[in-house]
Amino acid sequence: MASKGWFNLEAAGGVIPDTQFFEGDSAFKFLGLTRTQRLYGFIGCLAIGFLLSLLGGIFLFLGSLVSFAFLYGLGTIISLIGTGFLIGFAKQLKMMFKPIRVVATIIFLGSIGLIFVGAFVIRSNLLCIIFVIIEYIAYTWYTLSYIPYARGAVLRVFGLSG
Repeated sequence: MASKGWFNLEAAGGVIPDTQFFEGDSAFKFLGLTRTQRLYGFIGCLAIGFLLSLLGGIFLFLGSLVSFAFLYGLGTIISLIGTGFLIGFAKQLKMMFKPIRVVATIIFLGSIGLIFVGAFVIRSNLLCIIFVIIEYIAYTWYTLSYIPYARGAVLRVFGLSG
């Protein structure tokens, strides 16, 4: 039985259109989730990940590097797990390491590791903040690679493309 509510994708037009985000099997296929439930799972993971990262950021500004690194890292990982609800982990990894995204992916994943280095080894709030900024820039650049012409438009806005 289809659920009722403002975000009922199954009832919106009878079916959810097939897109790259619902092709194939999700990592959670064994749960027998509908597409709407998979989308809710993704949004839930994204929201929880964001809240944990935000809470970690608060701890960073309060001076607790250990709490920051733990919460921020956990938040980022939970956000990444959310993609498993949509397309599955194997497909996500393949998409992340396509030539158009590989540099942004490596910088993104590397900056997550460097946040832990900054917090646990170097113990520097400033470096943690720098690595978080680098992570967000890399993630934004990675995300823009999925939108046709988005990277070029951003470069033109900043006057970096002729």
